[in-house]
Amino acid sequence: MSGRQLRSLIQLQVLSRGVTFFLNRALLGLASPGAFGTAAIQFELLSSTILFLSREGVRNALLRVKPTKDGVWNVGNLSFLPLALGVPFALASSLGYARFAAHETRSQSGFYGGIALYALAAVMELWCEPMHNRAMAEMKTHIRVRAEGMGITAKTLITYLVLLYDSKTKLDGDLALIAFALGQLAYSLILLLVYLSHYGFPALLPASPGGSAKKGALQDGIFRLSLTMTLQSDQGGYALAVNYGSLIARIVFQPIEETSRIRFSKMLAFPRGKEAFQTASQALITILSIQTSLSLILLVFGTAYLPIVLPVLLPRQYLATNAPQILNAWVWYIPVLALNGVLEAFISSVSTPHDLNRQSWWMAAFSVIYMGAAIQLYAWQFGDASLVYANIINLSARIGYGMYFVSAFFTKNSARSSLSWKSALPGWRLCLVCSVSWAVVGWNGRKSDVYGRVARIGAGFSVLMDRGVQVHVAIGGVFGLVCLATWVFTEGRHHLVVAREHAKAKAE
Repeated sequence: MSGRQLRSLIQLQVLSRGVTFFLNRALLGLASPGAFGTAAIQFELLSSTILFLSREGVRNALLRVKPTKDGVWNVGNLSFLPLALGVPFALASSLGYARFAAHETRSQSGFYGGIALYALAAVMELWCEPMHNRAMAEMKTHIRVRAEGMGITAKTLITYLVLLYDSKTKLDGDLALIAFALGQLAYSLILLLVYLSHYGFPALLPASPGGSAKKGALQDGIFRLSLTMTLQSDQGGYALAVNYGSLIARIVFQPIEETSRIRFSKMLAFPRGKEAFQTASQALITILSIQTSLSLILLVFGTAYLPIVLPVLLPRQYLATNAPQILNAWVWYIPVLALNGVLEAFISSVSTPHDLNRQSWWMAAFSVIYMGAAIQLYAWQFGDASLVYANIINLSARIGYGMYFVSAFFTKNSARSSLSWKSALPGWRLCLVCSVSWAVVGWNGRKSDVYGRVARIGAGFSVLMDRGVQVHVAIGGVFGLVCLATWVFTEGRHHLVVAREHAKAKAE
């Protein structure tokens, strides 16, 4: 790839990220939080899942086919395989999502129409795959840049105009989800039209069968490779790993963040002197202390026992993907996610419009850190786990900003002395017990060759039937209880006392 082509792709990424950033800023005032969250997260996840699983394996396989010396790139009709896979997959995933989505989500106006439009947009985008793959094989990156750049512009404009119309009429948000869906459809339509302007309408239809035996053998080989990458690709492992990991985040951390946001908002909306700030700082440090202590226990036992748990939880075919590696990265990601969530909940509770505007620019800078870290980690052969580790770096930077903001907030309100970051760290007794537990568990795992036993057994509950594995799990259970008991009778007891005092003061 030449320097000019690289610059074009970088400019495309800057354009897409920049437009998305300013689009979100503009749409926040027009769309309700519920509609914005559904479209920006759930609908986008549905669309990206359809596209990713339908085309990624084929794209990776076709990259191995180079044009001939005279510039001809012949892979037959294999470029239409994503479309053939995507149509039934879009139908199945859309129906499944519509059936199992939360009641609050399904009750939103335009929900089912939005799903249908997002699925249609995904299929239309898959129809561009033959032309996209040909352009990339022929190194004509300017076609892709023009198509996606114009598509993003159309998506932004259509979404904004429909939301603006919705806000100016008496529809009261009825078109919010439809607005995002029409924007996505506009993006796919522009993408298709731009590619057609370069390759013509014949590119929309598969070619008639024919060709030499050599070409047929080549196409058969690439076809098998495409199916293999689609059915057993690391991307499937990544999707599964993220779903497992994010499940913990949704179940555990979202309620904590929402509760913290409500509590701090009420506590500091109309503070009554210095006591209110002292109470808020103590509550924040208490939550962070609980999270860091439990995170330490998670890291000690999660990293040691995840290789035993995964063969029980994951289907056999996923054990050969990068799902175990990514889930291991998630063990380190979860504590960082927890800390960042509470700090950002506090920030959103007390921030002024000026603070939020400044924070949005910092978030943009942190996104650059994320992208740079991901690229570098990929270069260091971290694989798809690079995305998780890069996000750890990104969230760590956001935690640093959050701590700076919190310190500045309490300093501004003459309550800095009530904030002690040291108190948010695990106590020395818990650290000592966790260190001993980590050493003993690791020693027993090496002595009994537990991970080797698990690898030889394979997948399923039969892993837990092995005597050596059972002993190792029992040792971990005992030391895990000791760690929890140590925390409960040291920092944990103090936190319970503080919580009771706050509840009693509130009742009085």
